Amino acid sequence: MLIDSHCHLDRIDLAPFQNDFGCFMQHARNSQIDHLLCIAIDLEAFPAMQNLVADYPEISLSVGVHPNVRDGHDPTTEELVNLANDPKIIAIGETGLDYFRSEGDLAWQHQRFRNHIQAAKITKKPLIIHTREAREDTIRILKEEGADSIGGIIHCFTEDWAFAQQAMALNFYISFSGIVTFNNATTIKEVAQKVPAERFLIETDSPYLAPVPFRGKPNYPTYVRQVAECVAQLRETTVEHIAELSSQNFRTLFNLA
Repeated sequence: MLIDSHCHLDRIDLAPFQNDFGCFMQHARNSQIDHLLCIAIDLEAFPAMQNLVADYPEISLSVGVHPNVRDGHDPTTEELVNLANDPKIIAIGETGLDYFRSEGDLAWQHQRFRNHIQAAKITKKPLIIHTREAREDTIRILKEEGADSIGGIIHCFTEDWAFAQQAMALNFYISFSGIVTFNNATTIKEVAQKVPAERFLIETDSPYLAPVPFRGKPNYPTYVRQVAECVAQLRETTVEHIAELSSQNFRTLFNLA
């Protein structure tokens, strides 16, 4: 059985499933997807996301505001803590820093990141970290805010082994998305080979970043199998072993039975 540790179920294209979320979920079960973590991007879409997945015990949620979101409500730490009271919410985020899409004075992005870290520490729910072209500041803020006391996931990992080591030292797991299947992802493939068995996860980030052979097309949580196959090949093991390891790591991180 496979776990997709990062997907955006409220944003996937349901057209191939008769625009029926229940039909899609049956397809996921038939594809041996055991659990999905549906990740929040903003608070405006959050209530609808909660409603969409409410009847599915195999779907957990995060709550937070993506670092690139400029429009909409920017929550305080207290607001995040209150929202995280829902037992389906097991993580805070996605949060972090992104210097690729955001320019100028990014003090607002830094403060948002710090608010999310504090909310994670208060609720004892791990962080989902997005970082792009901001590796030094990401590590610095995680250290300054004591994020190692709660840990979490560096999602859609696109950095190098040195960054992975720093993140793991701060109690974070390394999650590989469909990017690891891309031919030019040499550095990420190297990390996938080196990361300890007890510290990696797999994800799709669907509907974005579909893996080979679906690259450039809409992504779905069921494509987490292609990520598992690639990681298995890189680590010279079986898909079943990667599925078992990544699922156990997920359940360990989030303290799930």
